[in-house]
Amino acid sequence: MDLAARIRDRQGRFVLFALTPPRQSTAPERVAEIAEATKARLRPLDLDGLVLYDIDDESSRNPAERPFPFTPTLDPAAYLSEDLGDWETPVVVYRAVGKYQPGSLEEWVGEQDVARTLSVLVGAASSDSQPALTLGEAQQLATTANPDLLLGGVAIPERHTRRGNEHERLLAKQAAGCRFFVTQVVYDVNAAKNLVSDYAYACRDAGIAPVPIVFTFSVCGSMKTLEFLRWLGVDVPRWIENDLRHAEDTLQASFEQALAAATELVAYCERLGVPFGLNIESVSIRKVEIEASVELASRLIEQLRGA
Repeated sequence: MDLAARIRDRQGRFVLFALTPPRQSTAPERVAEIAEATKARLRPLDLDGLVLYDIDDESSRNPAERPFPFTPTLDPAAYLSEDLGDWETPVVVYRAVGKYQPGSLEEWVGEQDVARTLSVLVGAASSDSQPALTLGEAQQLATTANPDLLLGGVAIPERHTRRGNEHERLLAKQAAGCRFFVTQVVYDVNAAKNLVSDYAYACRDAGIAPVPIVFTFSVCGSMKTLEFLRWLGVDVPRWIENDLRHAEDTLQASFEQALAAATELVAYCERLGVPFGLNIESVSIRKVEIEASVELASRLIEQLRGA
């Protein structure tokens, strides 16, 4: 059963691989080379799908200095159509809705082949923003323009830790048409389990079936990368930071931590009957980190399909 069918049937146990498109400043011929190298690297994994992020400047959300400068990337929809057109699996295309005028987003949604494309709609980075299109408006627009397009939403376990109501936000998004959720990078497994638990029992109380929650994992090759994750709002428990800081090989320690976290969440979701997916994120340009992400995806696919 393919990715879209699994999500429509509220089934899980799928593995995705997430990428950022090349920088806007990248020469067209180099963009094509990157796309070909990416496909060659990922095809042997037999993934269930790809994720293409839509990168936005999040400085309005966090006034602290950004550890890495913001660099605009190519539009993920354009990158998919122009450079990844022969990729075999469905692709989840993120849309940072605040970047788009209603007409352009409506046109893109209406053109999508629902067997090939899914989309995650992401709201503004800050509540102080005044975008041309709000998340709620974008969800309604998309549902009207292409009712069969599978729409996903963002789930943030750390926000649940702070506010205690992320499960209610998921239920509201689900009522608005979201058929799956994708988390930001998970380091705090307990925060993710708390969210899954509250969501599962809230669904049970409401008499509705839960939709798949896709947990995102990423390897971390340096403490500066960890600092950037924190800047983005990812909570990294002190013990994990200590392990990574004092490890002889930070990347290997991060790999082992991500593998253990994913394994624990898989077991927990299966116990509660919440459908799940795993999303391995690779946003680094360092070859060693890219290869570690591919190996993590390979290990997790082996675990899921061998069970």
